[in-house]
Amino acid sequence: MNFLIPGPLQIDPEWMTDALRRADAIREARVVDMTCKPVGNGLVGDSYRFSLTYEGVEPGAPASVIGKFPAADPNSRRSGSEHLLYLREVSFYRELAHTLAIHTPRPFVAEIDPESDDFILILEDLTPFRQADQLAGCSLDDAMTVMAEAAALHASRWDDPALQSLDWLVARPARASAAVHETLPPIIGLFKDRYRDALEPEYLALVKKLPEVLARSREDQSSPRTVQHADFRLDNVLFDVKGGARPMATLDWQTLRIGPGAMDVAYFLSAGLEPSERRQHEADLVHFYHAELTRRGVRNYDWDHCWHEYRRQTFHGILMGVFSALSVERTERGDALFLKMTRGACEQALDHQSIELWQA
Repeated sequence: MNFLIPGPLQIDPEWMTDALRRADAIREARVVDMTCKPVGNGLVGDSYRFSLTYEGVEPGAPASVIGKFPAADPNSRRSGSEHLLYLREVSFYRELAHTLAIHTPRPFVAEIDPESDDFILILEDLTPFRQADQLAGCSLDDAMTVMAEAAALHASRWDDPALQSLDWLVARPARASAAVHETLPPIIGLFKDRYRDALEPEYLALVKKLPEVLARSREDQSSPRTVQHADFRLDNVLFDVKGGARPMATLDWQTLRIGPGAMDVAYFLSAGLEPSERRQHEADLVHFYHAELTRRGVRNYDWDHCWHEYRRQTFHGILMGVFSALSVERTERGDALFLKMTRGACEQALDHQSIELWQA
């Protein structure tokens, strides 16, 4: 059976039955009916919840699953393909997720056509869960939970040379990243034109310095490398999943790459906490992250190195706000989100003199 269905409306009960049986999610039960509704706030992929009705009773048969597909919006889809976002996420679930201590949904189907970038993911539904709002921010307790999960992710493959053999994770994204850097100056120009009246002049000045900082960061090898989520923010995490069975799960692995773990930490705190709260608590939160890395076996990475790297990596939040704003379908929520991300990361960069650290 062809698992590359063109969209959610083409999936029927027979297809779903076969998919779940192949994944050992069901044995004898048969899906006889289902409903499909959009879920989530994905920017370059469209997600749906399939609620399933079975013929026969089978303990453990999933009552629902989540399906993920390429974005229907042509600009968002083009961005997903050009930046290898679809390839990275499908490959993550097929080859890497099971090697990491972080909690993610179980994949039942993970298929992609390398020529067209048509893809389909059928994933475990982690409901019931609690979802935070990126625009509202999160509590300190939730931020602490996220720091623990960040350490679980990064410690799992800390400085692991075997990662270099994964072409979809290293070589091909490196070429895509180089293309991003080449197109960044005109994107910055468009971003400034769009948000000139909404973003403070000192933050626009930082945005202008992005190409210089990115060029230096590409050459830097002073910190251990590990698996980065690289879009580690509230819209991409769920809390108290499966009714509290796990404290958190992480979704949307489209930006996955190799780099310093502290980048995920800096990015999350700039976007997830209000600046005043971040300033008050970030040292304690990063200390906790570092302690969790150590507890999980990371060595030769002392606190001073971790804190220095955290201070340097604030530019990633600026990049994500700027680049994402010009790469996906424009919406009112998107404008608010990208401005909040950019503003939070710029304040963080100014607080820590991050640009100066790269120029030293």
